[in-house]
Amino acid sequence: MTAQRKLVRRTALAVTAGAAALVLAACGGDDGGHDMGSMNSDSSPSASASAKAGDHNDQDVSFAKEMIQHHRQAVDMAELADSRASSQEVKDLAAKIKGAQDPEIKTMSGWLTSWGEEVPEDMSDMGHDMSSGMPGMMSTEDMDKLDKSSGAEFDKMFLEMMIKHHEGAVEMAGDQKADGKYGDAMKLGDAVITAQTAEIEQMNKMLDKS
Repeated sequence: MTAQRKLVRRTALAVTAGAAALVLAACGGDDGGHDMGSMNSDSSPSASASAKAGDHNDQDVSFAKEMIQHHRQAVDMAELADSRASSQEVKDLAAKIKGAQDPEIKTMSGWLTSWGEEVPEDMSDMGHDMSSGMPGMMSTEDMDKLDKSSGAEFDKMFLEMMIKHHEGAVEMAGDQKADGKYGDAMKLGDAVITAQTAEIEQMNKMLDKS
């Protein structure tokens, strides 16, 4: 009886192994334009879903949600420069900031969606003060002052505010680097620190010349 049970177990294991090999072979044959070798997971639906969502933690979620709002305000400030700034250098910098941060907003929104999290509403046009809790954010009063200024006054105010805004973003990115987990979010933290630190230096030089 014992020998028969052993035979049954060996047969069952062989069948399972064969089925697994067939599944892996099928997955390997379906290229679909994706590098499946980089996923580092098995072929089960649950594992694939987990790989797609990414290995992330609460810090990654907070970083994405807060940086989306932070970036949105920077984009709003940059858009004001189109009609308010007198310096072409300020206009060019504003266009560069908008060009970099708009795609990052879309990227972070995609992360949140893949994680089953809600993308924060854009509150900038609703009269809400988004400054609390996020370093470097301008108050509604600050944004109103910037909106009502123009020419050289706008240029100076824009640079001073954007320096503060960038410093806040660098701080947030530093927190992400310290406590985050999701690889792409860590890379974005690095990119924010590198790009915005350079722009802070550039804006300080612009202020010195004004």
